[in-house]
Amino acid sequence: MSGETPNWTADPLIWGSGERLFEAFLEPTCPFSARAFGKLDDLLQHAGPDRLRVRIWLHSQPWHMFSGLICRAIAAASTGPEGKEAAKRLMESIYARREEFEFDDHRTGPNLDTSPNDVIRRLEEASGIALSERFQISGLESVVKQHVRYARQNGIHVSPTLMVDGLINPSISSGDSVEEWAERILGPR
Repeated sequence: MSGETPNWTADPLIWGSGERLFEAFLEPTCPFSARAFGKLDDLLQHAGPDRLRVRIWLHSQPWHMFSGLICRAIAAASTGPEGKEAAKRLMESIYARREEFEFDDHRTGPNLDTSPNDVIRRLEEASGIALSERFQISGLESVVKQHVRYARQNGIHVSPTLMVDGLINPSISSGDSVEEWAERILGPR
């Protein structure tokens, strides 16, 4: 592949087919994003995939030092044959082992001696997804830029930020239950 793959597509991180759209802006090593991410499948199941669409936007934050690198790796995973399911599996792996991809107190610890290639290898080992060649796809940064641009256009500054039908909903928190999310998104049943 060597970075010169002319025909590739990044699978959008969207699940469900409902009219209501729930968008989650998540940083891949943030513990609060991890908590929100862990509820998305249950939310879709609870609400019904015919009533709700769930979309993940990668929201890189510079104080999470490997954030940009990991966002690119997730985008790379979405270009493979499993598409968005591989990207989701990679995110699950990262959240389950986030200390391997984060600095202590955002500034210290053993990850100071970690190279980008080390991070990619760790991501591959954690998820079982081949990433090193896909990470080098020429133009892949356009996918990451799309995520960043959309967040900026919507005034997203922190993660997780949650939107319903294009509007930030500050009443929905990562600490809420799935049932509370469903009620705030779809209204009472």
